[in-house]
Amino acid sequence: WSDGGRKGGEDKLEIRTTRPNNGAVPGEPVKKDENSRRGNWGNQIEFVLTSVGYAVGLGNVWRFPYLCYRNGGGAFMLPYFIMLVFCGIPLFFLELSFGQFASLGCLGVWKISPMFKGVGYGMMVVSTYIGIYYNVVICIAFYYFFMSMTNLLPWTYCNNPWNTADCSGVVGSGHQLNASLANATTSLVAGVSEVVNRTKRTSPSEEYWKHYVLNISDDIGNFGEVRLPILGCLAVSWCVVFLCLIKGVKSSGKVVYFTATFPYVVLTILFIRGITLDGAINGIKYYLTPQWQKVLDAKVWGDAASQIFYSLGCAWGGLITMASYNKFHNNCFRDSIIISITNCATSVYAGFVIFSILGFMAHHLNVPVSEVADHGPGLAFVAYPEALTLLPISPLWSLLFFFMLILLGLGTQFCLLETLVTAVVDEIGTDWIIRHKTIVTLTVAIAGFLLGVPLTTQAGIYWLLLMDNYAASFSLVIISCIMCICIMYIYGHRNYFKDVEMMLGFPPPLFFKVCWRFISPVIISFILIFTVIQYKPITYNDYVYPGWSLAIGFAMALSSVICIPIYALYKISRSPGATFRERLKNACRSHPKWGPALQEHRTGRYAPMASEDTVEAQIPVPISQGPNKVKPFGLLLFLTCGNLVST
Repeated sequence: WSDGGRKGGEDKLEIRTTRPNNGAVPGEPVKKDENSRRGNWGNQIEFVLTSVGYAVGLGNVWRFPYLCYRNGGGAFMLPYFIMLVFCGIPLFFLELSFGQFASLGCLGVWKISPMFKGVGYGMMVVSTYIGIYYNVVICIAFYYFFMSMTNLLPWTYCNNPWNTADCSGVVGSGHQLNASLANATTSLVAGVSEVVNRTKRTSPSEEYWKHYVLNISDDIGNFGEVRLPILGCLAVSWCVVFLCLIKGVKSSGKVVYFTATFPYVVLTILFIRGITLDGAINGIKYYLTPQWQKVLDAKVWGDAASQIFYSLGCAWGGLITMASYNKFHNNCFRDSIIISITNCATSVYAGFVIFSILGFMAHHLNVPVSEVADHGPGLAFVAYPEALTLLPISPLWSLLFFFMLILLGLGTQFCLLETLVTAVVDEIGTDWIIRHKTIVTLTVAIAGFLLGVPLTTQAGIYWLLLMDNYAASFSLVIISCIMCICIMYIYGHRNYFKDVEMMLGFPPPLFFKVCWRFISPVIISFILIFTVIQYKPITYNDYVYPGWSLAIGFAMALSSVICIPIYALYKISRSPGATFRERLKNACRSHPKWGPALQEHRTGRYAPMASEDTVEAQIPVPISQGPNKVKPFGLLLFLTCGNLVST
């Protein structure tokens, strides 16, 4: 027992002396939420598994292996893990500790410096965009999963109504070639035809994807009709997400025991099957063979930093939200290291699974691995499914692969939806909204479904890729950079280090202090500069996006960033003060309610008003006094960065 545990109905432990209705044994210790109003994870494993499911997503399977082989194979691992150590893990720890200390979502945590609440709104905008198109990808995986429930995969042969004359399958091609070589007269013609067909060859899986699943239109502005099978799968996907989140983290925390672990079972099954195939070793060699000269290429380091940053889910708001349901003294430092390393190890492991199968396919076609390697939807829905048709019992392997994609996607989607719901509930904060959180979840799910309908049209793939490339690109980098500046230089690094020590029982290690203040912001700035320098207008195969669509893409990217200066100006205008300088100081100063959510944890400078000293710590104070003082250097740094971003 603890004295604080008896206050406000926040008992941590109750000894039952009579048999309760729920079947608990009399006298058995029954755990209760530390934060009875808001709720906590059932146990720490649920938080770790949820965070792993959030960080480990589709990008680990369809993006990292491609980046690795394109950027020097095994040599890419060096900059990748350096960026993990100096940027990935520190930022992950920063966001987890931020949310856990305040027990609030991505909006509420900005009581630390109210002027920067626009950063939280920016995170919500980004999560909204990602949540809309991410569930469309999941619904397509659902569609392929359902279509794999057959004796013969529909993308195996070229004898379907949707196939064109250019279609050339890989199954049985060897027998056809032997038949064509039956006599010397036709062998030359067959050889010439083979060269021509290889030049313009389209696979059955590619034509199935383009002409049957998507029935893709010729332009992004030509929406055509809604693809009803995809729309139905989108409804199924949103229903699954809603049902898993119907009781918030209490229900999703139980679901992740399966959704976060079973993908590793499937990866292992596919890996064992893959390495037993002819040509698999060649594919793995192509994936891992180091090209050390590429380590000197700045683009390789830029790709490594970008992949670490985006794959961990930094600046989406999800990490802050998930950590806010932790108990106050949970060791989030340990969790951040475990989750970050697990995420990166999964990426490397998935590369073996992907390239063992692609190596087998290249061996079968007698072409280099580079000709069958792809990334993004092209890998998930064209190249890999085609390779699976070469395996015995191909529907079984197809079912496993797409079921794995579904689970990987759902793990991320759970956190995206919970981020939005938690932000709304925390912001309103009434007893009614907390009791009826399920209604908020349902409303957000329905809105997400309706906003995703245009992506199920014949032009949907164009819009999906547009959102993927612009909605969560450089805007995330800017949001993360401003968050670091706010916490380290506006709120003050010494204040934050003391907060972390109060929460964990030990201060952040020196390495993390240095990374938070200097190294990580520099790397984030490098990612932003690299993204701008390497920018190329988006294309899809041979289709070039028109200028008006690119303008929409940039508008989506700016819509999240613009929240920051708009809210800052609003907050400054509403803050007390005779001059702009005074209003700016008051807008940046921490809110009196900033700190631990529960009274039992509000010790030291967060203690309830009991003496003159503590009273002074909780009311507005001059810039040179008090724990919540504004750092002049931080203000100068923020204004300078704001000017650079505007430029």
